[in-house]
Amino acid sequence: MTLRRWTLGAAALTLTAVAVPTATAHADSAYVPPGRVTVEVVGANGSGCPAGTADVAAAPDNTAFTVTYSDYLAQAGAGAGGTDFRKNCQLALRVHVPQGFTYAIARADYRGFASLQRGAYGQERAGYYFQGQSQTARTTHQFGGPYADNWQASDQTGYADLVWAACGEDRILNVNTELRVYAGSSSPQTTSFMSMDSTDGSVNTVYHFEWKQCPAV
Repeated sequence: MTLRRWTLGAAALTLTAVAVPTATAHADSAYVPPGRVTVEVVGANGSGCPAGTADVAAAPDNTAFTVTYSDYLAQAGAGAGGTDFRKNCQLALRVHVPQGFTYAIARADYRGFASLQRGAYGQERAGYYFQGQSQTARTTHQFGGPYADNWQASDQTGYADLVWAACGEDRILNVNTELRVYAGSSSPQTTSFMSMDSTDGSVNTVYHFEWKQCPAV
């Protein structure tokens, strides 16, 4: 038996990007560039995002972009397959920004729904990096049963530690996420699951931009 489809709350996910920079910094997070920012999925790999199940959209005010999944659920216990306890997704994103600006991901907010039996536990993990650069350290958030509610986790990076996209270069931003559910000491007749998906687009991850201007050439 496969447990599916819960409507999850909206998720806000803020990521930090990588940079090369000698640019004028703007500590004010409300600062955004003029023009239009676009984000597109150019690759998706992993059991948590089968083909056609991950969509991305930039906020109209250039402050963030959202990723919405429609088939992202990990489960363990009765009825779960041997590999169902772990689901992951790596998205390759092309972010087009206005000329003369670069960005970083300052915060990532993740949200979903979990049904964890007593003795079971679930984990959400995430990391991100630019093409050709080292991956940021993955963060792990753990939730223990009994638990039956929306879950939320946030990763925030201080301004001094932000990783900026290289000015004037079109590099792919890779976003990695993972859900794990362990039955632990829960009853073998029960099933636990953790989800980060949505059938109606109401649940998404939001990556919040930090912006700065590139040096004049």
